[in-house]
Amino acid sequence: MLKVGLTGGIGSGKSAVSAALASFGAVVIDADAIAREVVEPGTPGLAEIVAEFGAGVLTPEGRLDRPRLGELVFADEERLERLNAIVHPKVAERSGRLMEQALDSDAEVVVYDVPLLVENGLESLYDVVVVVDTPDETRVERVARDRGMPPEQVRARIASQTDRETRLASADLVVDNSGSREDLERRVEELWNELLRRAA
Repeated sequence: MLKVGLTGGIGSGKSAVSAALASFGAVVIDADAIAREVVEPGTPGLAEIVAEFGAGVLTPEGRLDRPRLGELVFADEERLERLNAIVHPKVAERSGRLMEQALDSDAEVVVYDVPLLVENGLESLYDVVVVVDTPDETRVERVARDRGMPPEQVRARIASQTDRETRLASADLVVDNSGSREDLERRVEELWNELLRRAA
């Protein structure tokens, strides 16, 4: 089984790449989805976040208000570290359980979709590190358009993540997502064939 670490900054198109890989037959373990799961209402994760940051980070329905929490932590490194100390161990535990299931399933390729792979120095956990690369300003435009986030907030998120050069330096394989959706589909198909070759 080939263990693939897939990463890319906010707005790079990493989720589109992981969805395409899943459609080809990869088992995808999505760290973002797990991070949402471990802070659902009623979970210890959400209770710990409220204890740390106050009830102001909840929506009226009692769910985590991600934009509000983002405003609090992305401009303050110490607060971001406190949030990560709550969420990351829970994500790691759940990821480990999903990995065990993938091993039992005899999958050829398991893809870990991990936004902060480089930031957290996780490269050595994977056989292959794949970086989805997109110019910063393209990412700002995409996130502002698709998520309705103000461009300055997107730039702050980008600034809080590792820079493009450092991320590219960690890559075994790079998927260029500066073009059209069709370009990306073609490149992901090429990537899948290369992953299968390496898995064999």
